[in-house]
Amino acid sequence: MYDHIGLKVKDLAASVHFYTAALAGLGFGLCTQGDGYAGFGPPGEPALWLYAAKAAKGSGMHVAFRASSREAVDRFHAAGLEAGGGDNGAPGVRSDYSPTYYAAFLLDPDGHNVEAVCMR
Repeated sequence: MYDHIGLKVKDLAASVHFYTAALAGLGFGLCTQGDGYAGFGPPGEPALWLYAAKAAKGSGMHVAFRASSREAVDRFHAAGLEAGGGDNGAPGVRSDYSPTYYAAFLLDPDGHNVEAVCMR
């Protein structure tokens, strides 16, 4: 069901330190880190993303749902808008993530950033 979850954090270094320690016993670790972000999960498969807090729309919570097709991503976005969600990114390829990363973003009624993503 879930592809990944993202959290905005006040102190990225402190959060990386915390999650590195807390997740180690579960077999998860730091997979990738860059300017303003870090990704945790099984080796090579980050699924928990931490982002340095910046002024942005939404509450700071991000959940991405795994979609079986690009058409499913399109349906997710259209149905979410129809149900009163806010557009936070129309369906399309996000080549800065990956050449096959097809996603759409919505803001739910509480301002949470929700995404549907298909990696094909």
